[in-house]
This record gives sequence, C-alpha cells and structure tokens, in this order.
Amino acid sequence: MSTRKNKFSKKDKIYMSLALSLASARHGLTGQNPSVGCVIVKNNEIISIGQTGYNGRPHAEYNAIRNSNEILEDSTMYVTLEPCNHYGQTPPCTKEIIKNKIKKIIYSIEDIDKKVKGKSFKILKSKKIIVKKGLLNEEIINFYEPYFFNRKNKMPFVTGKIAVSKNNLVYSKGTKRITNIHSDKFTHFLRYKNDSLMISYKTLNEDNPKLNCRLKGMHKFSPKRIILDKNLEMKTGSYIFKTVNKDNTIIFYKKADKKKILIFKTKGIQLIKSSLLKNGNFDIKLILKKLYSLGCRNLLVEGGNDLSKSIIKKKLFNQFYLFKSPKNLSKLVDYKDFTCFKDLSLKYKSINKINTQLGKDSITLYKK
Repeated sequence: MSTRKNKFSKKDKIYMSLALSLASARHGLTGQNPSVGCVIVKNNEIISIGQTGYNGRPHAEYNAIRNSNEILEDSTMYVTLEPCNHYGQTPPCTKEIIKNKIKKIIYSIEDIDKKVKGKSFKILKSKKIIVKKGLLNEEIINFYEPYFFNRKNKMPFVTGKIAVSKNNLVYSKGTKRITNIHSDKFTHFLRYKNDSLMISYKTLNEDNPKLNCRLKGMHKFSPKRIILDKNLEMKTGSYIFKTVNKDNTIIFYKKADKKKILIFKTKGIQLIKSSLLKNGNFDIKLILKKLYSLGCRNLLVEGGNDLSKSIIKKKLFNQFYLFKSPKNLSKLVDYKDFTCFKDLSLKYKSINKINTQLGKDSITLYKK
C-alpha cells in the first residue's frame, strides 16, 4: 500500500480516538479477550458505536453492527484492533462486515493472535473492501500492552500497589489508613480494572481487608481474591472467608492437615497445592502461569512489604503504583518499614506522578 493511501484525515483520527475511548472503558472487564472499540461512520456522521461485551463477547464490531438503526452499505468502520476472521463461540466479524456491505475498514494494529494476524486484511481486500491500518498506532499499541504481554508470556499483566507514609512505613499499630480518601478511590478503580487481586495470608490476618471494589455501582466488578497461604492459616472469622463463593476465592498452599483442607473446600474455596522455592517462599512465576491458565489476565497485587519485595526482585511486576502520604507514622509501637525503594528504582523506571489534586498524597507509577 502506498504512503499516500496510508494518510489519515483529522476526522479519521477523531473517530479512532473515540474507538480507543470505548475500548479503554472496558479494559480489564472483557475476560480472556482484548477490549476493542468500534465506530461506524456514514456521510460524515457517526451512525453506531460498539465495545467488546463484558467477559469478552460479543465482539465490538458485531455490537456496533447490531446497534445501528441505519443501512450500513457504503459506511466506514473504525476499529482499534484487526477484526477476527475465525469461528469461535461467535461467527467471525469479517463475515458480518462483508454481509452488511461496509465499504471501508480502518483498524489501528494487527492482532497478535496467529488465527487472526494479517488474515482479515486479505479476506476483506478480496471482497473489494477498502482496508487501511496504522491509525493512532503508537497510542493503541500502548493500550494493548497488557494483551500482548498475556499472549506472548502466558501470564497475567501484573500491577503492584502499596501505600507508605512520609517516613516510609507500611504499617504502624493503631493506624488503619495511611493515605487519604481520594487515593483510596484510586485503589478501588484499580480493583475495578483488574480481574484478580493477590495478597498474602499475613496481610489478610492483620488487616482483615474486603478486597472488593466499592466505587458506586461497581461492586459487581470486584476482582477474584487470590491468597498465598502456605499452611492454610487464614482466619476463618475474616471477611474474606465469610464472603467466599464458588467462583471468587483461590488459595495457593503447600501443606495443611486434612481437617482444615476439608473446611476450606466445603466453604467453596478453590485450593491449589503449589511448590516452594529453596528460601521457603512460593514460586510466584509458577503461580502466575497457573492463574493465566485459569483465565486471569490482569492481576493486582496489594501485598505488604515482603510479598512486594519478592515480586520486585524477580521483576514480575509490569507496573507498580507507589502511594505516598505526607504524614509520618509512629515508630513507638509495632511498625513495618517499606524496604523496596532500592530494588524498585534499580528494576523499574519512574514514569510519572499522578496527583489526585484533591489531597496531598502522591502516586508514582513505575514501569519496566
């Protein structure tokens, strides 16, 4: 395709930006499928939009076609990712595009899936449909970083998060909250955008957390709870234990007595026996591989100092949010320091600081 044909207008960029916004709104909520946005335009007017459905189906293109009240013949479709061309649980999007006589398809990047990559381009061109690609390439490649990582590594995209005081404490007896309510809302947003959340049994027993998303109207998007608990020492009086259902809690363990195993299984917890490393800690990479096989694609780790440090050292976080409060905590009673700064700065790059502008906490994002 010539350079001239690959040029895009300002309107093209506007329509693809809208498609990216639609995809972004569903990020983390589309199960094992990537989140895709789609916009259909005819006579310089938007006539329909679509997003990947919750849990991954239907696809964005199918939804945009079905959402339209107008005839789609001679229209242009803008889509963030190459349309699918194979039969799965739903018919291929290319078939729907051809059937509805859409005149032009503009998609940003090729799918990494070998069943799709480059094939849709050929199929659509063979039906005399105009096909262009590469629009907003850089922004959309960045957006699909977690999806590409999933496919290439067969592991979830891992986000770390920890909150520390001005004097670098993660815990001080008698202090329940380190950061302010605005930072707390950002934490819940991260929970909303990740399908699973991992902590250790120590954090669970000390803090008795809920690990759910408490943004208004978003509770149903709370992540699956993943607990690392070598000997099944999780307190049965904890909120997590009391709110177990058959789909929302997994515990990785090494050994425990049969009575305790029975209690946990009867409650509905999925127990997975996992090996330990020579230092007595779990093999986190092995656990990540297992979680991927169970459908986990975006994992948030809200561990304490020990779990965070171990994952940072192995560079298994894809990104890490460091929340820092402007207040000091007391060292006069039981307290725990955050000792990961050196490892964090050596292994990761500080990308940017997010300021809530509604409080004095700072949030720094680190990436590989």
